[in-house]
Amino acid sequence: MLKYIFIFFIFIFPSRDFAQQKKLAQITRVLFVFDASNSMISKHGNSTRIQSAKDLFYKFIDSLSKNKTMQFALRMYGQTTKYPPGDCNDTKLIVPFSKPASRNEAGVTAGRNNLALIKQKVSEAIPTGITPIEHSLTESANDFPDNKAVNMIILITDGIEECGGDPCKARQKLMEKGIVFKPFIIGIGLSPEQIKTFECVGNYFDYDNTSTFSNISNIISQQKLNKTSTQVNLLDIKSNPTESNVNMTFYDVKKGEYVYNYMHTLNYSNNPDTLYIDDYPTYKVVAHTIPPTESKEIKLTAGKHTLIPIDAPQGFLEITRPVGVYNYNEKVKCVIRKTNTMQTLNVQQINTSEKYIVGDYDMEIITLPRIYINKNSVEQSKTKTVEIASAGMLFVKSLEAGDGSILMEGIKLEWVCNLSSGTQQTYYLQPGNYRVEWRSKTLKGSIYTIEKKFSIRSDQQTNVELYR
Repeated sequence: MLKYIFIFFIFIFPSRDFAQQKKLAQITRVLFVFDASNSMISKHGNSTRIQSAKDLFYKFIDSLSKNKTMQFALRMYGQTTKYPPGDCNDTKLIVPFSKPASRNEAGVTAGRNNLALIKQKVSEAIPTGITPIEHSLTESANDFPDNKAVNMIILITDGIEECGGDPCKARQKLMEKGIVFKPFIIGIGLSPEQIKTFECVGNYFDYDNTSTFSNISNIISQQKLNKTSTQVNLLDIKSNPTESNVNMTFYDVKKGEYVYNYMHTLNYSNNPDTLYIDDYPTYKVVAHTIPPTESKEIKLTAGKHTLIPIDAPQGFLEITRPVGVYNYNEKVKCVIRKTNTMQTLNVQQINTSEKYIVGDYDMEIITLPRIYINKNSVEQSKTKTVEIASAGMLFVKSLEAGDGSILMEGIKLEWVCNLSSGTQQTYYLQPGNYRVEWRSKTLKGSIYTIEKKFSIRSDQQTNVELYR
């Protein structure tokens, strides 16, 4: 038993000015992409695939032409170069959208004087070449004069890509141009395995179902009114959507690839902004908070508004240091980790404030010596401020090169850093009591080690001479 399919892809170019579209009765442009490739000559019941496709095309265009706000154009592929070998670039806009002819009572420019020519070109189509579906769909994005109307594409084909292309990739390319991909697949006698191959494309309809045609026609007619939309609710500690100004990424769960990146925002009504995106893939949304948070898997419903909640309660962690005499604050950074973990979440600059998910954090401030402050609690919408003292300056002078180190005094001696081999050295140290251990390179006995104790005060210079 032969298997045939007719595939209908509907793409929508959503206007960026929805208020203006709503104000005027809207034009809907429909581009038909018609398969005239060699495979369409095969038998289909008592007819052929090409004749069945033509009959179905006439039925669709007659039905859609009743809407006086619609404009039409025709692209074909596989109609020029005979197969074999065929030509994978064999796709062409045959009948462009006609220029506006008149304005109806609703104020909409229709321009419908090309319908007879479109029907004529389809009736003359003879199956000839190869089937470059991906290339044809990608090229079709250039067939629309502008993005100020609802722009749709209906592809009629037997669905066999013969040029190594992938409709899924075409879908991605069109989305990158701002086209929302709305595909509808009509299949005849497809097995579950064959149907599965179109999961990346869209919704499946059975050709033998008598309601299929009316269902798709209704969906097409309603597309200009029912846009698929979503909003991401970043929830605070009370589960209110008050958090915002966070980068968020929409991932295709099946492919594991990102599809969209947005900066989350609240609109002028202080509600999460509405996004108009493709309803096809199952998404997971990652909010790039510190640390990241994510949604559950989300499947959008075509023509509906879907809320995507993500728990993201946040507060602020501020690290401050007075601007001292030795102005090197910009060089000091702080490593932030969740309490009792070793994973670095962020490296924060001194004298900055950063948002973190509510919880406890450990800090490692990269001063000399390093400062460790553990279990800093970040609370919802509050600022936890940690202040460290200004540094003092140590100036070390010697008559010759040597080896040595700086140690901080306490219950135990804490190594701070090694001295360089120069005869004049400068270090910026936190306030405290220290000692220098040093030996000249020319003296080969440990007994010649020189020890100097000193104290560091904020914003003061301390001199240590290693030859007395």
